[in-house]
Amino acid sequence: MSLSFISTLNSILSEAFSAAGYDSKYGAVTVSNRPDLCEYQCNGAMAAAKEYHCAPFVIAEKVTSVLSENPAFSEVSCVRPGFINLTLSPAFLADFTASMAASDGFGVEFPAPKTIIIDYGGPNVAKPLHIGHLRTAIIGESVKRILKYMGHTVIGDIHLGDWGLQFGLIIEELKDRKPELVYFDPEFSGEYPEEAPFTLSELEEIYPAASARSKEDAEFMARAHERTFLLQHKDPATLALWKHIMKLSVEDEKKIYDELDVHFDLWNGESAADPYVPEVVSIVKEKGLSRISEGALIVDVKEESDRREVPPCIILKSDGAALYQTTDLGTLIMRMRDMNPDEIIYVTDKRQELHFTQVFRVAKKAGIVKPETELIHIGYGTMNGKDGKPFKTRSGGVMRLESLLSEIYDAVREKMKERYQDEDIPEETVKCVGLSAIKYGDLQNQAAKDYNFDIDRFASFEGNTGPYILYTIVRIRSILKKAQAVLSEKPDFSYLSEAAGTVKALLLSIAGFQDMIQNAAEELAPHKVCAYIYQLSDVFNSFYHDTPVLREENPGKKQAYLELLSLVERILSQCVGLLGFSAPDKM
Repeated sequence: MSLSFISTLNSILSEAFSAAGYDSKYGAVTVSNRPDLCEYQCNGAMAAAKEYHCAPFVIAEKVTSVLSENPAFSEVSCVRPGFINLTLSPAFLADFTASMAASDGFGVEFPAPKTIIIDYGGPNVAKPLHIGHLRTAIIGESVKRILKYMGHTVIGDIHLGDWGLQFGLIIEELKDRKPELVYFDPEFSGEYPEEAPFTLSELEEIYPAASARSKEDAEFMARAHERTFLLQHKDPATLALWKHIMKLSVEDEKKIYDELDVHFDLWNGESAADPYVPEVVSIVKEKGLSRISEGALIVDVKEESDRREVPPCIILKSDGAALYQTTDLGTLIMRMRDMNPDEIIYVTDKRQELHFTQVFRVAKKAGIVKPETELIHIGYGTMNGKDGKPFKTRSGGVMRLESLLSEIYDAVREKMKERYQDEDIPEETVKCVGLSAIKYGDLQNQAAKDYNFDIDRFASFEGNTGPYILYTIVRIRSILKKAQAVLSEKPDFSYLSEAAGTVKALLLSIAGFQDMIQNAAEELAPHKVCAYIYQLSDVFNSFYHDTPVLREENPGKKQAYLELLSLVERILSQCVGLLGFSAPDKM
């Protein structure tokens, strides 16, 4: 297996430190924080000075002397008090880039494969998907794709909210509206109908009406709770209606997730965890972890190192009802038995951080998960409007996801008409560009940070946006097509061995892919992919502006340029795929 770019440089520096008489551990290389002076730097001499009781500059000079003949560098220098500045040789860069082009996965060092479950999506059944569901879908899908790229077995589970009070509310409202239905006849003993006695649009109207009614009608709310109890105890009529609600709602959700290019391997929900709830209760009792407090069964999870209050995790309320914590623990039992994952990642609003702290601690204390099983929560920030306040419709309501997508498509369509003076823009192209605008606009931010959703800015073809990245990809494809390029599986970049200026800058940018993607996977950070492809696109466009690729008279150099363009296109296309969108054929 070949080493990544930074690993290769680390290896060279480590050997140099060792040859100079120092521990190889000091040979760590980083991108230069002074690009006006050098491209990479090593600060190891500063740390080594403490161990060897020697001035760092003396150590740096010795290491620099060892490196002076190394063909990987065109210039090596030491700067007081002990920095080692490194400028790479174009020939080394050209060789490394050629090896990337000819390697599977662009020569990335893949870690030992894991089985990873990623829990994201989490919509409540019988409620329309709205903008509150957008970030978990976009972030979760991208993290899943990045981890799959790194060779892991990754299982995406939507974890539906399909077992709560909303069903009691809906069914009791339905009973009042259609009391003649056989589901409400206590004497009925036949097979319940296969077709739902309501449409999706009726269902979407029933829930908010029932929810509003329950806030003012105590008797109706009591009935809804009783109906929820019947559902959770498998009453046949209630269960039959629940299945109708599930079928209609999930089919609709799948259509919208497909539109977002978000795909789940499992469509499990809280109902799948319900059979494991008694086992959760049994485990915490048998292990002596639980106690009764004001009638509720709780587990203390506070640790001495906590800097803030971490209250006990409630397993059962005083009336014996289970909570989200309980069903999440039941879900963990199910996942460990069915899939035995090495890692489970949850993608939710960061306001649920305390909930997951409690659940993870109970799971570890109770042995529900193995000590080595990693439980990770990615908490994301709020998506705000241009005014910095939580995103709302013009009327002040929560916008449905399909309405938001429609607004994005309209904005992209208008911008494309302005840009290309063309009324006949394929709808497929509009959707590709629209999806890039919405996903890149979200993912370029660190997940935990709030951000302002600005349709006009996200849909722009200039600046740090999804459409700009797609335009670069389409532009490269157009150049390669115009050149009628015939590309090799093992390109020859020797013609670039004296590269300078934007050609060398492009080689450097390409070489950064491996370490970027490894870092993005380790930190579960799609924003690092966004930052990289924006920088790569910018460097490429500068290169193309400065380099007459199609007019190059030297056949070998022209072929090398075309191979370089092809590699940039492949990397950019791979990266946008990891972010959850793709480039159209034309723009």
